[in-house]
Parts: sequence; C-alpha cells; structure tokens
Amino acid sequence: MSLFRPNIDQMQGYVPGEQPQEKDWIKLNTNENPYSHSPRVAEAIEKAARSRLNVYPDPLVKSFREEASKLFNVDPDWILPANGSDENLTILVRSFVDPGEVISYAYPSYVLYESLAEIQGCPCERLLLNEDWSWDLDRVQPQVDKSKLLFVPNPNSPSGTLWDDETLIKLIPPKGILVLDQAYGDFCDSPDKGSLIKGEHGAQVVITRTLSKSYSLAGIRFGFSIAQPDLIAGMRKVKDSYNCNTLSIAAATAAMQDQEWMQKNARRIQVTRERLTLALRLLGFDVQDSQTNFVWATHPKRDHEQLYQELKARRILVRFMKFPDTINGLLTGLRITVGTDTEIDTFLEKLKEII
Repeated sequence: MSLFRPNIDQMQGYVPGEQPQEKDWIKLNTNENPYSHSPRVAEAIEKAARSRLNVYPDPLVKSFREEASKLFNVDPDWILPANGSDENLTILVRSFVDPGEVISYAYPSYVLYESLAEIQGCPCERLLLNEDWSWDLDRVQPQVDKSKLLFVPNPNSPSGTLWDDETLIKLIPPKGILVLDQAYGDFCDSPDKGSLIKGEHGAQVVITRTLSKSYSLAGIRFGFSIAQPDLIAGMRKVKDSYNCNTLSIAAATAAMQDQEWMQKNARRIQVTRERLTLALRLLGFDVQDSQTNFVWATHPKRDHEQLYQELKARRILVRFMKFPDTINGLLTGLRITVGTDTEIDTFLEKLKEII
C-alpha cells in the first residue's frame, strides 16, 4: 500500500543533468557558465557571513529587488526573488492553477514543466513545435485557448531558438498566464528588458530569470520573476516565508551590481558559441543557430547516444536528450554547453577522433 498521493506515486520525476564531483571532467552538459562570478560576490558573501546569521533574512529581499528593478526599468514591486528560477515556476503553478486545469508548454523544451503539472494534479499538454523549431499557431491555438498556464522558454532549450514578441503575444491564453522562462536571456544578441510585461498584454505575462547561467551563480540558487505588481503581490502569498537566505541575497545583489562583469563573460561565450557552431557543422552536424550558452546538434549518420557515451568515456560530458512524440516522432540529439575555449578545443579534438 502506498501512502503517497496517486499522482506522486505514479510520476517519474525530473532527472537533473549529471554532476560528477571529481575535478578532471569537462562538463558541457548542464549549461553552467565556465567563467567565474564577479569578485564582488565573494566579498559580499564574506561580509554577510560575519553578520547576524542567527536572525532570519529579509523576507521581501529589498536589496536585490532594488538592483533588479533598475536593470529592467521597473519599480521594485515588479520583482519577486526566489530560490532559483525553478522555485519561481513552482510558485506560478501553485498561484494560478487548480488541480484539473490545463498547463501547457512548448515542446520539445524543459520537461520540468510536466513534473510541476503532475505534482499539482493537472493535465499537461505539449504544444508541438515544427521541425525547424518554429510555431504553427493555427495548430496549437485550441490548446492555447484552454490553458491556464503556458510555459515558453525564450530562448528555448534545447534548440537555443528565440521567438519574437509578435509570436509570443499570440500564445497568451485568453483566460490564463503566459510564462516566459528567460533563463538564458542574457546570452541573446539583443537581451530583452521586459517589453511584453510593460505593454498592453502585460497583465497576463510573467518573466522568470535566473542568476545560475549568465551570472555564474548556479551554486547559490537564486532567481526572480518580473511581472506587473498585482501579479507579484498574489504570487508573494504563495512563496515560502524566507525563501532566499542571507548569503544568497548578498551574492545575488552584488552580482546584479556588476553588470560589466556579467556582460563581458556573456560576450566571450557568444564568440565561442559561433566558433563551436561552425566547427560542428564542418564535422557533419546539423546545428541550430543559438541565442543561448549552448548549441543543439544532431548528426544524420551517427547514433547520438553512442556519441554521448564515447565522449563520456573520455571524461567529457554533454547532454544526450530524447523527446518522444514530436512533430516527426522521436527526436534525439546532443545539447552542448559552451565552455571555455580550452574546453571546447579538447571537446572538438576528441569528437573528431570519434567521428
């Protein structure tokens, strides 16, 4: 006899990327930033560690909200900090969706959305993307119309595709919320500053952001939502009382204050991304144009899982991914994080040996 709720008992659960603890791996599998965080972050953590850790942190995270609001040119009450952007996604599901209401998401993309729907006891519908990662808006419109919450990672994972505002507006559910998951937004050629939430459709749009990628802070677990104040006020009721700890608040606030450092690293990644894309194409891979810190590569003549295993045997990790039930059936491929130039050189050298 199981004591779990039936939907928890039956679900598989999200499986994160591999995280070997040894230091001699080249990790190109979980989209971490290969470059260090701003020096201001370590200084802020050290200062916070000498402060009163015996008291609870600021439940409203005022210091961070003030810094983030400057970046997006909004008031602080448009910002909701969280323990990583994954907590923002959980807050959204708990805030807006009753059990039985429909959650939908762009597919293929971040399959955690399905896990969140299962936990909430909601049907989850996949909005199938075309083979070239574009939208067939006529085909998905019936699903959009009945969605209470619709997740669109923009740029998308695993493809790195960036969709324009004109397309996104058409995906806003008539009686629901469109969530733009911008985890990789700082790696775009022209990063978004919250254009949709400020426009006429903003009352039904929420943006989620993370400091794990562009700010090199995956280890502190910090993210935030941006939305109009009435949405943020409602979501704040759902969050844990003290969902961000003292050290992570200090680190995140310091990171936001050093935009020059973040942007310098983002530009380095953009340059390496273009070099990696070209090199993979010369090796016979089909590679999507990417606006993220990774690329999606498929090979017409090679087994992608075998390539992943052969690279792993050489202590290089990439993310082998498979998506059943896409527009053309099963889709497999390799999602490859943009590492340092040295890491990418080693990866390409080993890949050439395998190919």
